[in-house]
Amino acid sequence: MWRQVEDKFYDPDYHGLDWDKIRADYEPKVSAVSNNRDFARLMEEMLGELNASHTGMYYFGGNPSKDDSTAALGAILEASSQGGLTIAEVLPGGPLDKDGLDVEASQRIVAIDGERIDGANSAWQFLNRKAGDRLRLTVTNGGRERDITVRTYSRGQEGNLLYERWIERRRAIVEERSGGRIGYLHIRSMSDQGFRQTFSELMGINFDKEAVVIDTRFNGGGWLHDDLVQLFDGERYFDLRPRGRRVRGAPEERWAKPSIVVMNEGNYSNAHMFPYAYQLLGLGKLVGMPVPGTATAVWWETQMTGDMYFGIPQLPVLDQEGEPLENQTLMPDIMVDNPPEAALAGDDKPLEAAVDALLEELDAE
Repeated sequence: MWRQVEDKFYDPDYHGLDWDKIRADYEPKVSAVSNNRDFARLMEEMLGELNASHTGMYYFGGNPSKDDSTAALGAILEASSQGGLTIAEVLPGGPLDKDGLDVEASQRIVAIDGERIDGANSAWQFLNRKAGDRLRLTVTNGGRERDITVRTYSRGQEGNLLYERWIERRRAIVEERSGGRIGYLHIRSMSDQGFRQTFSELMGINFDKEAVVIDTRFNGGGWLHDDLVQLFDGERYFDLRPRGRRVRGAPEERWAKPSIVVMNEGNYSNAHMFPYAYQLLGLGKLVGMPVPGTATAVWWETQMTGDMYFGIPQLPVLDQEGEPLENQTLMPDIMVDNPPEAALAGDDKPLEAAVDALLEELDAE
């Protein structure tokens, strides 16, 4: 690992670090390590000395078939003082959202496969390693109990349902606050699928909007910045108006209306590069919180044991002065935080600020 970093790390000065001395400092500690999990943690400390993104060592050993993994029911559940779990919300498209089940909020799950959920029995033990299995749930509404059969989801599948729920709520905030004038889309990842989804929503449900909010929060990166810059850098050069009604215009495959980017501390890697380029080229304003400078490309190397890998930031992205964007914090034009109490109440302060800024821009035209 030390040799790989010495050979490939993007900064030959190792961010001012004496990399030979780091090896001398850490090598004696290796003899005290008896397993790869602890070795990975030790090497993560060593790599952390570089003060760089896209690195760290990760252990992925174990036996996934025997590891604990709680199945999901596609619902937001709360512990009930009456015993069992109260269904606070059924997630659309999940295991409980099926024709004929008639499961609604406020109902309770009181048993799983005949095992009662009470003070002595936690529901989660009956869901362990059951993702994808068919389970019998005993549901009660009032005093009457009935059994239903569902096929459970994995936590990843339920995570996608929660993501869609989050998106629909963001879209509703923008729709209501703008009076239907402004559209909304979220770029989940800087990938082929991320671009396809962005293009589809931009030229689909948002085609007739006067402007669009581009939400990049919690985007973990990829390599899409140039495609996105071109997509949002359109300039209208003619309209099509059959009988006085505008139906389309040109460009047809680029956005030629106002836009704004929302970002936060969760933007990473290419999700730092895109808003940086968006601001630099004057495409619109950035709203939200500062984004850490993590604009490098990484090489992931698997250790020869096969159960550990680590990252080497190998390709720097340089600004127009030739300085790496790595560790350069990107500041928003409009800084707005969304504190926990606001999020808990269902508010989204950065998103609201982005809508207000776009409305001001539209009304000034």
